[in-house]
Order: sequence, then C-alpha cells, then structure tokens
Amino acid sequence: MNKKIDQQSADNIRALAVAMVEKANSGHPGGPMGGADFMHILYSEFFNYDPTDMTWPFRDRFFMDAGHLSTLMYAQYYLLGNYKKEDVANFRQWGSITPGHPEVDLKRGIENTSGPLGQGHTMGVGAAIAAKFLGARFGDWMDHKVYGFISDGGVQEEISQGAGRIAGHLGLNNFIMFYDSNDIQLSTSTDEVTTEDTAMKYESWGWKVVTIDGHNHDEIRKALTDANAETEKPTLIIGKTIMGKGCVTSEGKTFEGECELHGQPIGHTGADYTKTLINLGANPDSPFDIYEDVSAFYEDLLQRKIVEARDKKVDISIWREAFPEDAKKLDFFLSGELPALDFEAIEHKAGLASRAASSGVLGYLAEHVENMIVSSADLSNSDKTDGFLKKTHALKKGDFSGSFLQAGVAELTMACIANGIALHGGVIPVVATFFVFSDYMKPAIRLSGIQELGVKYVWTHDAFRVGEDGPTHQPIEQEAQIRLLEKLKNHSGNPSFLALRPADSAETSVAWKMALENKNTPTGLILSRQGIKDLPTKGTSRYQDALAAEKGGYLVKEVENPDVVLVANGSEVATLVAATEILETEHNLKVNIASVISEGVFRLQSKEYQNSIIPKNKPLFGLTAGLPVNLEGLVGDAGKVFGLDHFGYSAPATVLDDKFGFTSEKVSQQVLEYLKTV
Repeated sequence: MNKKIDQQSADNIRALAVAMVEKANSGHPGGPMGGADFMHILYSEFFNYDPTDMTWPFRDRFFMDAGHLSTLMYAQYYLLGNYKKEDVANFRQWGSITPGHPEVDLKRGIENTSGPLGQGHTMGVGAAIAAKFLGARFGDWMDHKVYGFISDGGVQEEISQGAGRIAGHLGLNNFIMFYDSNDIQLSTSTDEVTTEDTAMKYESWGWKVVTIDGHNHDEIRKALTDANAETEKPTLIIGKTIMGKGCVTSEGKTFEGECELHGQPIGHTGADYTKTLINLGANPDSPFDIYEDVSAFYEDLLQRKIVEARDKKVDISIWREAFPEDAKKLDFFLSGELPALDFEAIEHKAGLASRAASSGVLGYLAEHVENMIVSSADLSNSDKTDGFLKKTHALKKGDFSGSFLQAGVAELTMACIANGIALHGGVIPVVATFFVFSDYMKPAIRLSGIQELGVKYVWTHDAFRVGEDGPTHQPIEQEAQIRLLEKLKNHSGNPSFLALRPADSAETSVAWKMALENKNTPTGLILSRQGIKDLPTKGTSRYQDALAAEKGGYLVKEVENPDVVLVANGSEVATLVAATEILETEHNLKVNIASVISEGVFRLQSKEYQNSIIPKNKPLFGLTAGLPVNLEGLVGDAGKVFGLDHFGYSAPATVLDDKFGFTSEKVSQQVLEYLKTV
C-alpha cells in the first residue's frame, strides 16, 4: 500500500478524463473524476486477468453500466497499457477506438457495449450466472468475479428492479457492484427525483450492502476484500463520491459537486480547465501524459498480474490433467461449436402449433446441448419452453446444476441477462415470451444486434389468432418492427438480426437449426399459438423440403408458368395452400406458393435465385397476419399484399380469421380480385 502513488494514480485518471472531454469538446467529465479512486484500487489490487491474454476465459470481468463514463475506463486502461496516448487523445473522433460510449473490445478490456442505462450491470448479472453455471459443471476453481459499475441513473432505470431481484434470489456472490452515488444527475440533483433508500431496497432483494466514502482508499479496499470473501450474496458497494472531484476555479477555489460538471467539458462550466489540471498534478501543455511515478507503478503492476495469472493457469493445468474429459468438454463449450445434431430425427405430430413443434425441438436440445440456458418470463407452459424444462431443472441459489432460468415477469431484464451470458462465453442463451411482449425487450434486442451476440429469442402467440385475449396481446406491428433489424447492418457489415417465422413443424425444426448455427447475430423465432396444417411434401420428406428455408425463402408448391405466385410466411402459408385448392379446382389457375421464413436471408441469395422464387414478371400476391409492409418489399409495387392495418379484437381465433378475411375462401377471393387488376 502506497497512499501517495494511489492518490497520484487516481488524480492521473481524473486529469486524463478531463483532458479527453475538453479536447473532444464533448462528453461527461464529472462522473469519471468521482469514480477514479474505486477504479484504481479495483484494478491495482483486486482485478485478476492476464495482460498478455486479454480473452483468457477465466479472467475477472468488469461491466460498465454508466456508459457515459467511458473516459473513466479509457483512462484506467491507458494506465494498464491497453490504449496508447493517441487513442485517448482522439476520444469520440471518427475512426478512434475510444468512442463516446464503450463498445465491446475484449483485447482492450471492454467487456460490454453500454450507454442505455441499466443494461450494463444487468449484462454483468448474466455473466455471473454463466460463470456459476460453468462452475457447477467444472469445479470451484472457476472462481472469477464479475464487477459492475452503476450510477444514479442506472439505479433509477426500471431494469435495475429485475436485475437486483434475480441476482439476490440466485445468491450471485460472484457479482460485486460499485454504485457511484454522487447525488448529481445530468439535469438535476437526485433529491429532486427520488427519496428511496437504495441500500434497504437491495438488502430486501438479498444483497450484501455496504456504504463507504468512495474517495477513501482504505474503505474501498475493505469493501472489496469483504465482497470477495462473501459466499452467499451479491454485494453492492455504495460509494459516496463527489461529482467533479478535484475541479477548481480560475482563482483556485474548489468547484466540485456541481450539476453542470456532469455532461459538458469543464471549461464550459464554472471550473477552470488549466487550473484543474494543475490541481491534479498534470501538465496542461501535455495533458495526456501518464505521470512518471504512476507509469513505473503500473509497469510493476502489470508484471505482477502476469505472474498471478501464470500461477492460476498452473492450477488449471493440474485440474486438466486430473479431469481430461471435463477439460475437453469445457474447451468445447468455450469454442462456441455445436455438437452433432440430427434435427430430422425430431418427430412431430401432424398439425402442431409451431410453438408446440418448438417444444419438441427444445426437448431434444436439452438432451444434446449441455451448455444451454433457457429462460422464460413466467410463461414456460405457454411459450412451450417447458419442453426444455421437463428435461432439466431451474437454477437455484446454491445449485446451478440445472439449465433453466425462471426470470419471472421481467422481459427486458431477461433479454439483457441473455446478452451477458453470451458475452461471458461458453453458454448459449435462449429467452422466451409472447411476441407482443417483444416490445418490452427492444432495448436489449438492439444491444444484442450491436454487440453481435448469438442470443436466441423465442416469441410465441405470433398473430391476432391469440384470440380472446384481445388487442393488448395480439401482435400486429411487431413483425414489421423486428424485420427492420434484418435490414440494418451491424459493424461487421452483416444483417444485425435473423427473424424466422416458420410455416409448419418441419420449418420450425429448420428454424432452430438456423438459429443455433447463427452464432454472431441474434435470432428470433416467431411461433404460432394455434395448430397449423403441415405443408405438402414434395420430395423425400417434409423436413428435407423445409431445408430450403435456409435460403430464406423457397417454393412449397411449384408449377410451370404459373398464373400467380402467392407469398407468405408462418401460418399464412398453410392458408395459401388451402386457398390454392380453390383457385385451381374452381378457377383453373396455376399457382406457385413461396414460403419466405426470412426476408433478410432471402435477400442475401443471388438475384437469379430470388427471381426463381418470386419472379417479378408474374402477378404476386402476399398474405400476412401483420402489417402489409411485412411483404411489400417482396411483391413490389405491382403486387398486392393483404394484411392488417388495425389492432385486433377479442374473439375466438376462428371468428377473427373470418372477420379479418383470413379464411381460404376469402383469401382466394382476394387473389381473384387482384388478378382482375393485372
């Protein structure tokens, strides 16, 4: 312990944060100045990782919730050698590796993309669950910690309720969170918006809570020591800090704790930039320097970290030699590869709802994919994830040998936890709820896409045929919203999401195959509540036919020189098959039917293939239980899409089919009316 170097290091972090924001003329300097002491003590004395192997699977992990405090991370990691001087000097600039909010960058220590408050620490909870899951299978030596950093805004975001409840309920003693409690938010002081007792709230959820002076290094040290020794509960360290710690005016007077220091360069406030740098021990002419003594301290620190990681790796090697089969299995989990799976062997009864077919697939996966966690928002018997649950048991405090997470009614929290599980690695996350409640999940779905995570979303009750539950539960516009993400590219240049709405049981098996093989983007399976008549078999088996869905779209019925091509996905494909029987037998028309499970994947195929399925020189008619825009891009301006432009109503599904015009008779009439116009 060296009080002088500890203070210099924290002040160096403060000065760097101030300089980054000032040069960029954009950012949040006050918060990083308050959190600098905790970061330095955490990384210098407690955080275990290997500087020579940043993706080491058994490292500790740090999940930032308050993404606007990105300069706090960049400054700390600059001291650790993860960034260069020019990197921090180019904060928030085009092409820099120090963006305005942290983005996943494992080789530099950034474990998660953060910015939307509340999600960062919730992803940390997910990572802690993944670590517990793996530890239950491979041993207590897998004892790495997950640290979170949250601000007043993150505590206030509603998602913190779900994350706090679940972490406490599961007894995630491997999760340690620092709450930077400085009483200041972007536009107000916290006492203007809340009077809750945060400590009491977290204690009621089953957390260990300690309140400290967030600038007192001995108190930080003791809190982290106790948290690391805790065996039953997650820990919340409430650090009372000062916004803009170290800021002074041009006269050298203290200017700390002011709201205006939160979200703008301090040179735009009552503080003085140059005098503040001097007060912190920095050289205003070279503000991005690491102080000489701090540099020497961190060089020694890095060598110590390398030795400690080497010792840990020796212990792991001893375990590997003692348990070679377990070691092989762990490596396989961490590789992200899949075991050999025979989806064709999964048998389905005739005419199943696609949610029921999915249940059968999940039952198969429960027996063949050992590193999968499935979760449901209190709907496992309705979204049919109980097909998986029946083959395992729920995760419990002190017992993570199961593979099912009972998330309770917390769709956003559950989805965000899945992102954290995926970020940790070694475990495949699946989350399920009703499709209409994907609305609750959108912020986390978006971060799944940005972070390029292979989370699997299972959404059932996919259309107005939910029936008697009425308009609140009947998705109309949700498919259009989700399919927009198929049109949005991630930073790797690929569609940011894969949306799959299978047309029958065989396509449901294929959809699961596609979802599991899609490892670098999230996937959504959109499944029916009601039974669907299986599509006719063209080749050796319906499953073999349905494998063509891997191209996004294919013909389930094909004739030469058709008079019209009908296009749909999901249960509407079966409706088109029934309508075609009328069109052919009563009106002597020749009809092709295209099932397009994913427009995004379909658009990735060659133009020749696309035109062979949906030829632009033929009349095209689309049928969708959602907004017409779902299919308008496929049928074009000359085609016609019959869909819904209104919310649903409460009535039995068969009644709604008739009232809304989705019977085979009424659809065939729609096709005939359209053909009169072409």
